[in-house]
Amino acid sequence: MANIKSAKKRVLVTRTKTERNKAIRSRVKTYVKKVDAAVEAKDVDAAKAALLAATSELDKAASKGVYHKNTASRKISRMNKAVNKLA
Repeated sequence: MANIKSAKKRVLVTRTKTERNKAIRSRVKTYVKKVDAAVEAKDVDAAKAALLAATSELDKAASKGVYHKNTASRKISRMNKAVNKLA
């Protein structure tokens, strides 16, 4: 364990940020799974609605630095491609 006050603070801050990032990643994964499930079920309306929500969540995560902007963009692009194949 750290002895210096600033090092102790860094440990606490890192823990807090890690928990926040985990929560955001988990939330994004849930939305992405909803899109995948709708695509597999071939439900166009549900897929489009889920895609809209997932895109929003991914953009928020990217803006907060949880995901790199290119990673978020790639994931969104792949989901769009999958949904567009249905239509």
